[in-house]
Amino acid sequence: MNKDFALKIFEGFSIVRWNDLIRPFDVVEMDKDAEKMVVAYIIGKYEESCGVKIDWEWMIYASLFDLLRKISLCDIKSPVQRLIKNEYPDEFIRLNEWVLEQYRKLIPDKDLFSKFTLYIGKRSGSIPFEEGQEETNRIFRAAHKYSTMRELDMISPVNEPERLASIRRELNEDLQPFLDLKGLQLLVTKQKPFDFLMRIEQLRFQTRWNQTPRVPRTSVLGHCFFVAVLTLLFQRDTGIKMCSKRFYNNFFCALFHDLPEAVTRDIISPVKQATEELPSIVKKIEDEIVSKELVPLMEDFYRDEILYFTNDEFENRIILNGRTVPVTWEELNLKYNKDEFNPVDGKIVRLADHYSALLEAGLSIRHGITSRHLVGGKSNLLKAYPEGTVINGIDAYSLFQNLSI
Repeated sequence: MNKDFALKIFEGFSIVRWNDLIRPFDVVEMDKDAEKMVVAYIIGKYEESCGVKIDWEWMIYASLFDLLRKISLCDIKSPVQRLIKNEYPDEFIRLNEWVLEQYRKLIPDKDLFSKFTLYIGKRSGSIPFEEGQEETNRIFRAAHKYSTMRELDMISPVNEPERLASIRRELNEDLQPFLDLKGLQLLVTKQKPFDFLMRIEQLRFQTRWNQTPRVPRTSVLGHCFFVAVLTLLFQRDTGIKMCSKRFYNNFFCALFHDLPEAVTRDIISPVKQATEELPSIVKKIEDEIVSKELVPLMEDFYRDEILYFTNDEFENRIILNGRTVPVTWEELNLKYNKDEFNPVDGKIVRLADHYSALLEAGLSIRHGITSRHLVGGKSNLLKAYPEGTVINGIDAYSLFQNLSI
């Protein structure tokens, strides 16, 4: 992980979607990619419950690579890209090769760049999918199409129907090949998972640092996806070969770490820490509201998993004899780095959460939009990681000092 790569990924918060239509709220690429992965999780869980094997690792990397591709090609609308792919396939391959070149110097991790190259090749059709990846890719593409449809639904009330008729027709056609997926069927027909998604979508409308002007503004949902991407990259920096369940848990723990805010709203850190007992009281209230308002919207086959992601989300932990047990970084690596223990590097998620906050504050200050809240927040985040601080094998001090903007 390096500063320039982080700043490039952060550009996803500045890419405006549907910018030739009326938008009643900020519709940006990072939020779209966040909702896409939530939808992919829901659809994927339904398929798993039916016995389908999902390559979650491939999907997680695909979510990062798809965002990187969007950042590079944001000036070319999706219908135009599709025409290039269908009518000028050789040029489409060259276009994707150009995308890779934009990141060659930003991604010194050769293995990660190799994965990116393979993804771009499969995306362009020049490299076939490996066995088992095709169904995972179908779920990922279905989530992409459906999350686009949800955006269209949300901006429809303020746009004349005539502007949207052809777009809606094309999106409906695009969704047709995926309607065999049970989770998608239930979403399209607005059943239980749709109600759950609607609650999560509220995080798109909640602005972080909402007590101060800031650019770019970031939503809670977009922040969650950015933290998930950072968590993916940070865990690679540890040099530890993590078991598949640990890899999966880390990403989705980060993606869902602010889920309770869908029903409690974002309570800023200074308010949460106003008194000594308030943090634990707020956490208790959050748990009660989540249990009452969110849990009934979850299916049995992923309810416990999401609760595991959101409870003690910033602690290293495992499941032992049916109970969640906090563990050290050393124990995670030496004793519990196995799927059977359901390990999570919660402290890496916390590090990514703070790194994201430092970027949010620092960039706004650099752009000339500042306040005592942003200056104080940035200062406190840097003080939280003094020299010598190592978090789950990561030199946190150097990481934060190098990002100081």
